[in-house]
Amino acid sequence: MRELTYVEALNEALREEMRRDERVFLLGEDIGLYWEGVFGVTKGLAKDFGTERVRDTPISEACIVGAAVGAAMAGMRPVAEIMFGDLLALAMDQIANQAAKIRYMFGGQLNAPVVIRSPFGAGRSIAAHHSQSLEAWFMHTPGLKIAVPSTAYDAKGLLKTAVRGDDPVMFFEHKICYTTKSLIPEEEYLIPFGEADVKKEGDDATVFATLWMVHQALKAAEQLSRKGIDVEVLDPRTLVPLDKEAITRSVKKTGRLLIVEEDCKTCGVGAEIAAIIAEEAFDYLESPIQRLAEPDTPIPFSPVLESYVIPDDKAIVKGVETLLKG
Repeated sequence: MRELTYVEALNEALREEMRRDERVFLLGEDIGLYWEGVFGVTKGLAKDFGTERVRDTPISEACIVGAAVGAAMAGMRPVAEIMFGDLLALAMDQIANQAAKIRYMFGGQLNAPVVIRSPFGAGRSIAAHHSQSLEAWFMHTPGLKIAVPSTAYDAKGLLKTAVRGDDPVMFFEHKICYTTKSLIPEEEYLIPFGEADVKKEGDDATVFATLWMVHQALKAAEQLSRKGIDVEVLDPRTLVPLDKEAITRSVKKTGRLLIVEEDCKTCGVGAEIAAIIAEEAFDYLESPIQRLAEPDTPIPFSPVLESYVIPDDKAIVKGVETLLKG
C-alpha cells in the first residue's frame, strides 16, 4: 500500500490503462508536454506515450468532445479532459444529443466508449464560471454514466472501470479533493459502478454526500460523536447507476436522512435522493428528510461569500441535530 494524492491516483489510472490498451488516448486543453494538465493529472504522460496519444487541443470544448465521440465510435477509447466542469455547457450538444444517444439511435450497433473528465466545485475563489457543481444536468440525460469519486482510492478504481466500459461516462472530480490522500494498493483493482460505499457506519442518522461533501460529512461525524450522536456517512461513488438499495438500506436502519450536496438545491441531486426515499422507505422515516445544499445563486468570487453559500461541517452538525429533534 502507498499513500497517493487524488491527482496521483488519477494519473496512475490513466498510465495503467494506456499501457494496457493502445486504443486509449487523451485529449484536452493544456494536457500535453508544456502544462501537463492545469491540475497536474496528466503529468508525464505526454513524455511517456507521445503527443499522438496525449493530444493538446484548440480551446474549444465542443471540438474536444466531438472529436472524442467520433474517435470512440470508430473503435478508440478516448479520455477527454474539460478544464473546468462549467465549460461542459459549451459541449452539451455533443454530450447530451450525441454521445448519450448513439447506442439507442443505432440500435446497439454502435456505442461511444468515451470518458469525459472534469473538475467541479467551489473552494478556490475562482467565481461563478469556474466553481459550479452541475451533476444534476447529466443525471437528467439518459445514456450517460456519472462517477463522483470522493477519495483517491475511489478515483483510481472508478476511472479504470470507466475507461474499460462501453458507455459514455461523465467523470467528475472535485478541485479540493485533488490534494486529499488515500492508501492505494500496489496491485490492480477496479471499482464497479453502482456500488455505494459506507464511509462511516452509524445508527442515529444517515448523511448522504458526494465529492468534497463526503469529507465535510466525516468531519461533522467526528464532532457529533463527541456529543454521543452516531451518524452513518454514505457515499454513492456513482450517480448513474445509483445504488438505491444501499441508500434505502441505510435509511431503514437509521430512520433519518440528511442529504448534503454542493449543487443548487432546486432540482439538484438531493431532490432525486429524497424522492427515492419518499417512494421506497417512507414508512421507516422518524423525521422529515432534510436537504443541505447551495442556495440557488451563482458562486460568489469573494472567499467570505463563497464559504457562506457552500455547506460545511458546521452546517452538517446543525442539520443532523435538527433531524434528531424532529
